[in-house]
Amino acid sequence: MSIKTEPGSDREIRLSRLLNAPISLVWEVWTNPDHIKNWWGPNGFTNTITKMDITENGEWDLVMHGPDGTNYKNKSIFKEVVKHKRLVYEHVSVPTFLATIEFEEQGEKTLLNWHMLFESKEQFIQVVKTFKADEGIKQNGEKLEQYLQIQLKNQKNMEATPFIIERTYNAPVEKVWKAITNKNEMKQWYFDLAEFKPEVGFEFQFAGQGSKGESYVHHCKITTVIPGKKLSYSWQYEGLPGYSLVTFELFPEGDKTRLLLTHEGFETFPGATNPDFSKESFSKGWNQIIGTNLADFVEKN
Repeated sequence: MSIKTEPGSDREIRLSRLLNAPISLVWEVWTNPDHIKNWWGPNGFTNTITKMDITENGEWDLVMHGPDGTNYKNKSIFKEVVKHKRLVYEHVSVPTFLATIEFEEQGEKTLLNWHMLFESKEQFIQVVKTFKADEGIKQNGEKLEQYLQIQLKNQKNMEATPFIIERTYNAPVEKVWKAITNKNEMKQWYFDLAEFKPEVGFEFQFAGQGSKGESYVHHCKITTVIPGKKLSYSWQYEGLPGYSLVTFELFPEGDKTRLLLTHEGFETFPGATNPDFSKESFSKGWNQIIGTNLADFVEKN
């Protein structure tokens, strides 16, 4: 981290910090009021945000509460918003200044450049002497880094929790079991597999499409088969790290069938850098496949 006045200038402060977090998360904690209120300001300050419109000419109304109980009203206007690239806002409350925050992706990390330009040399000196703006922005950068690490830890804990979906179908177990193990039936609600056999050790693959049209080749190997009751297989992606396990469990309930699907280990995929492998993406996919496609197939055929 470095913090300095711009060479040759007497009214600027710059902060550069390499943050150990992906750019998507850094942008999120900068632009979501539910996040920024938790880390904004020097040590000991808390915040109340009544408005934060992250659009060009959008307003940002903030009250910073000092450790001594003093309230500092802040009003800013966003001048430029380029997602994952740049934020520029004019602080129209006293002291007035123009702030530019630039985000640069560096692998799994993010280089943050934070620039504050004050109206005059006199104002700059006053802000540094009275409010210790140079030390304040340094502390703010440290708080941001700490907050990001907490968010990363929370994300990891959340993603490490297996995804589970449960549905009850108006169809007998025999029909549902055939639907999840017969390749001719699977292609009508799942994926079109070249071959599939419900046998431990059997390997199969299929291609799925990502959110931007990418093709992901899935490699799977059956690990557990209990006819009419349980089917498990590994789930990996060609050319990508990670290993996960998908399990279907069937429970008869009269003439109906309760299906419990568990997908565990997907947090080992590169979800931090590719939203196609996030928990939200898997949740959306499985809800469509199990909650809609399979239900329609076994209940209407």
